[in-house]
Amino acid sequence: MDVHALVYVTIAVALLFDVINGFHDAANSIATVVSTRVLSPRLAVLWATVFNFVALFIFHQGVANTIAKIITIQASDHAFVWVVICGLFGAIVWNLLTWWWGLPSSSSHALIGGLSGAGLAYSGFGVLNTAKLYPTLEFIILAPMIGLVLGAIIMFLVYWIFRRMRPRKVDRVFRAGQLVSAAAYSIGHGGNDAQKTIGVIWAVMIAGGMMPEGGHVPYWVIVASYSAMAFGTALGGQRIIKTMGMGITSLKPAGGFCANLAGAITLFGATELKIPVSTTHTITGAIVGVGSVTKLRGIRWGLATRIVWAWIFTIPLSALVGAGTLYAAQALGAW
Repeated sequence: MDVHALVYVTIAVALLFDVINGFHDAANSIATVVSTRVLSPRLAVLWATVFNFVALFIFHQGVANTIAKIITIQASDHAFVWVVICGLFGAIVWNLLTWWWGLPSSSSHALIGGLSGAGLAYSGFGVLNTAKLYPTLEFIILAPMIGLVLGAIIMFLVYWIFRRMRPRKVDRVFRAGQLVSAAAYSIGHGGNDAQKTIGVIWAVMIAGGMMPEGGHVPYWVIVASYSAMAFGTALGGQRIIKTMGMGITSLKPAGGFCANLAGAITLFGATELKIPVSTTHTITGAIVGVGSVTKLRGIRWGLATRIVWAWIFTIPLSALVGAGTLYAAQALGAW
């Protein structure tokens, strides 16, 4: 296959990953507003879709630049186009499996694992750009911990500020507040996650010789990536909504507001630092943080443990699929 044709195929696969990422992670944005019955699932999905796309007009492409450089692309070596497409395949397979199982794993870490696995299979450890990779790996732990701490702090402050108000009135206030916090979280989700697809397309266009290494990503790539993310969100993710919004702990509107706000703050901060983080890890940590203040015993630790195991296996298993796909492509004489 002509290298330019292969680049366009890879771009199509990257946008498919973006759509899958959208419906896989849609639950992260809307689980709390659905579980507290502030919005119906259909309206909540529409709400998240709109604000996922709004992120296009807010954030620069720092996260995209990080993803594009996770593996060191050699512009003269067109085989790196195959590295990218095999890495994407690893991420897509893991995303679909965890969606089917109803587990909120990280699309971001599946992508990083798939790309890293395919890169290692092709050229060994020297292909990994540790300056970009290590901060991302550190935030596997930091993102949920920051979300947890912020969720607990905000929930505690809400309790203290509204301690004299009747519970029914508090619920009314935060039912409206959840619309704002869910919108903020959806903007943070779109801003961090859509950029990951932009970074992949950026990398494959460099590998295919369609743009120079120091060039700026075309604007159509940015619009297409945000549009694909929004479209995927519009498809929804009902299996994971149930796990995130109703499975981990029971939330009231005040708790849902605090969880989304804590997650949004974490995502905005990480995006400004140009670090691709797991929106799934972030909101899960925030929900647990809120639950630890409201009712520690109400947290379903068995389910939380299953989620953590899914996190642990995401990078190695998606890397294994990415590497295996790369070896299969080599065996078939792809290049």
